[in-house]
Amino acid sequence: MPKMTNTKYGYVTPQEAEVDARLDKWYKDKKRRAKQHGAFSLKKNKEVQHEATKTRKN
Repeated sequence: MPKMTNTKYGYVTPQEAEVDARLDKWYKDKKRRAKQHGAFSLKKNKEVQHEATKTRKN
């Protein structure tokens, strides 16, 4: 039986710990990129919509 390692997800095999670490890194990078580009920001979407619907007063 492989040696079990204690991780934040509980006791897992070293292979499972490696997979979990890769997934955590991928998810963290995905969140960073989304934040960097403003994706999934409800506030930004409302601002853009508000700017698009403004009428000019001349």
